Amino acid sequence: MLNPKKTYTALFPRYGHRAKAILALMVVCFFWGTTWIASRIGVQYMPALQLAGIRQLLGGTIYIIFFLSGRNKWPRGKEWVTILVLSLLNFFFTNGLTTWGIQFISAGLGAIIAAIFPLWLVVFAFFRKRTIIPMKSLLGLLLGFGGVCVIFYEHLKDFLNPDFRFGILISLAGSLSWAIGTVYTKRQAGEFNPYFSIGLQMFISGILLYLVSSLSGMAIPLGSIPVQSWMAIGYLVVFGSVITFVAYLYALQNLPTEQVSIYAYMNPVVAVLLGAFLFGEKLTIFIGAGGLITLYGVYLVNDTHRKKLLS
Repeated sequence: MLNPKKTYTALFPRYGHRAKAILALMVVCFFWGTTWIASRIGVQYMPALQLAGIRQLLGGTIYIIFFLSGRNKWPRGKEWVTILVLSLLNFFFTNGLTTWGIQFISAGLGAIIAAIFPLWLVVFAFFRKRTIIPMKSLLGLLLGFGGVCVIFYEHLKDFLNPDFRFGILISLAGSLSWAIGTVYTKRQAGEFNPYFSIGLQMFISGILLYLVSSLSGMAIPLGSIPVQSWMAIGYLVVFGSVITFVAYLYALQNLPTEQVSIYAYMNPVVAVLLGAFLFGEKLTIFIGAGGLITLYGVYLVNDTHRKKLLS
C-alpha cells in the first residue's frame, strides 16, 4: 500500500506537520473540484466512457507500479471479490456515469448532484433499520431536496430536452453508486483496507469502461483523440487520480474526519465558479442559493450521522 505520509512529505518537504495536512486538504478541495472542468473539456472532443476508461486505466497502472509493489501483500481469495465490487461501485459506475453525465449538463450541476450522496445514506439507514430519522438529519434531507429544487427552478424547461434529462438521471445514478460503495466500504473496513486496492480498482474499472465504450460503439480510435482530450486525461490522471488522492489520504491520517469532509462542500463551489468562468455556464442567484442550501443540508446529515449511520 502507498504511504501517504512519505509520499506527501516528498512532494511538500518544507512545511510543518499540521501545515502539510492543511495544505493537503486545500489541494483536495481545489483540485477535485477542477476535475469536473477537466472532464467537461475532455468529453467535448471524445466519448465520455472512453475518456473515463483511459483515465482509470492510466491512473491504476501508476498506482500498481509505484504503490502496490514491494513489501505490500497482494489480495487473496475473497479479497478479490471486495476489490471487484468496489471497482464497479466507486469507479466503473460512479466515475463512468458522472463523467458521461456532464456531456449533457454543466460541470457545476454535475458536481452539486455528486455532492448529495450523503442524503442517500439517510434513506438507506431508514429502510435498513426502520428507525425514526433524527430531526437534524430530517432537516438536512429536506434542505438538500429543497436546495435541488431551487437549483432546477430555472431549468424546468430544460427537462423537455431528453439529453438534459438523461444527463441528470445518470448523474443521480452515479451519486447513488458512490453512496452504496460507501456503505460497502464501511462493512468491509474491519477485515479489508480498500486503500490497499485503489490501483487495482482503477485498473479493473478502466478496462471495463473501455470495453463497454468500444463494444457499444461509443469510442473513437486512439489516434483520433485530439490533443485537448489528451491534456484533460493527463490532468485527470496526475491531479485527479494520483496527487490529490495521496493528499486526501494524508489529510485523513492527520486531521479530524469532520475537518477533512469539507472537501465535499468545496468541490461543487470550485466547479461552479470555474464552469462559469471557463465555459460561460450559468451562474444565477438560483444556482448560488440552491447550491448553498443543498450543501448545508448535506452538512447537517454528515454532522449527525458521521459515526453512527453505517454502524
